[in-house]
Amino acid sequence: MRTLYFDCFAGASGDMILGALVSAGVEAGALRERLAALNLSGVEVKFDSIDRSGISCVRADVRTSQDHAHRHLGDILRIIYDARLSDGVKERAARIFSRLGEAEARVHNVPVERIHFHEVGALDAIIDVVGACIGFELLGIERFVSSPLHVGRGMVEMAHGRFPVPPPAVVELLRGVPIYASEIVGELVTPTGAAIISTVCEAYGPVPLMRLERFGYGAGAREYERFPNALRVLIGETVDERTSERLSVLETNIDDASPQLLGHVMDRALQAGALDCFFTPAQMKKNRPGVLVSILCRPQDKERMMTLLFAETTTLGIRAYEVERWALERESWPVETAFGPVEVKIARLNGQIIGGTPEYETCRAIAEKKGVPLREVEAAARAAFSKLVSDGELSRKV
Repeated sequence: MRTLYFDCFAGASGDMILGALVSAGVEAGALRERLAALNLSGVEVKFDSIDRSGISCVRADVRTSQDHAHRHLGDILRIIYDARLSDGVKERAARIFSRLGEAEARVHNVPVERIHFHEVGALDAIIDVVGACIGFELLGIERFVSSPLHVGRGMVEMAHGRFPVPPPAVVELLRGVPIYASEIVGELVTPTGAAIISTVCEAYGPVPLMRLERFGYGAGAREYERFPNALRVLIGETVDERTSERLSVLETNIDDASPQLLGHVMDRALQAGALDCFFTPAQMKKNRPGVLVSILCRPQDKERMMTLLFAETTTLGIRAYEVERWALERESWPVETAFGPVEVKIARLNGQIIGGTPEYETCRAIAEKKGVPLREVEAAARAAFSKLVSDGELSRKV
């Protein structure tokens, strides 16, 4: 699985992430061309090679010819969704800005619709977030892992006054994420950087076992003596087939919801970033039949899922606990059938293929287009996959 590791020894900001991606191989011209789809006038993005304590880094500099407007979340999401970008880029960027809005709303104790984004609503932050999502897509990143984040210490001047480092919005965004401080004074993690990393990363810790292919350094704005103010990204194929991660499970019992409402809750949860959502029949008090609603999510998304359950269902209480999930490495492989190409999801254990399942949506679309039973398309895909395995054409990639 193609993995990107954020090495946050000097924290992280939106421009550091953007610079690190260009340093790691994202072509600057292609990035600018896609960013133009945002239709933001008076914006220029420059990438320069600079030195940070002897390390060559890329500095991303977003320049605007207009004052930074204070925007609501809806304004920013409208800019993103109106852009001529892939659905994957739009969805990920929208999730990042939604996390920013929710964090600001909790800090100020106001509805998210009333939040003016101030620093994170400026044009340069929109460029940083959307540009990072474009870079992830261009590099083909499938999984994100981060080191603990070095947050810095001291005080920082912000729109509302003087605040301790890390500032309140960063603290809210990094809830459940490992952080630390050292003797370095200054704000090392910005709200934009915290939102990007906490939204995309599924695990935190040391560098995972991987075959390293690319790396890059994104420069921070400040210079320190004998300390490289830069973010490093490491990119490669993870080697270990089984990965472990800590996840959160939210559960609640419902006995007065219609099937249509429960289906809506599942759709909303998955759209909001849940890893899984499922229902289990339950016999509840007063001998009433009900449903156990379960949501599996990353720890940093727990608050969002709780808010969703309270808003969309009649529950008065939610149970939450942590679980450890082990997963096999998965990849998709195209096979040729008489009905056309079909993607097959492959699982490996100790280097050996232990299963392959045709992608349901692909098979369903082919069956409808060709006017044939779904099971025939799936059977043809399984037969083609079995032949590839027996012929040795799916040997382990190293």
